[in-house]
Amino acid sequence: MSLIVKICGLSTRETLDVALDAGADMVGFVFFPPSPRHLSLEMAHELGDQAKRRAAKVALTVDADDATLANIVEALRPDLLQLHGKETVARLRDIKQKFGLPVMKAMAVETSADLASLPGYAGVADRILFDARAPKQATRPGGLGAVFDWHVLENLDLELPFMVSGGLHAGNVTEAVRVTRCGGVDVSSGVEHTPGVKDPGMIRAFIRAARATEELMVR
Repeated sequence: MSLIVKICGLSTRETLDVALDAGADMVGFVFFPPSPRHLSLEMAHELGDQAKRRAAKVALTVDADDATLANIVEALRPDLLQLHGKETVARLRDIKQKFGLPVMKAMAVETSADLASLPGYAGVADRILFDARAPKQATRPGGLGAVFDWHVLENLDLELPFMVSGGLHAGNVTEAVRVTRCGGVDVSSGVEHTPGVKDPGMIRAFIRAARATEELMVR
């Protein structure tokens, strides 16, 4: 089984092309104003057309209401909704029913206690994304370059596909996959030279490093 590689927070035609040409399986677009990666609906429409059929399009939102989600879905035509806020299990179910799209729920992880809510989310979500817990003073839940203790997921028994995020970069993605046995990796700040500005060379290096880990998944 191939490792799914997601490049998140893309915001320009140039860096999207780099990610697509380098073989990203998923490309993520952020719709959250406090983030330096926040995308307008107009640009989302342009980038969505550019990515069409070349990779799965993921719309990242944080506690978005139905009207906001409807506008995003119309502009981007995403293949997957990534819910990165404090959405409840009931809210996930409601979103799936209203928009008819698969959802990936992001869960903030610091200790094993943070996995207590996993069974409820796993019963509704199509995919889980484990991310580092943001500091209390943070203005956004992800894209902060923080790494969590991957050993928290070391013996995870989860039939649902899951991905790992949080502080990943070309130099540590192999270890993240080795420890967690995850089916996918998600990077944002780890391929940027300044917050919100993607670096083409870093994107290529990350995807190359991630692909080199795939042999770990069949051992």
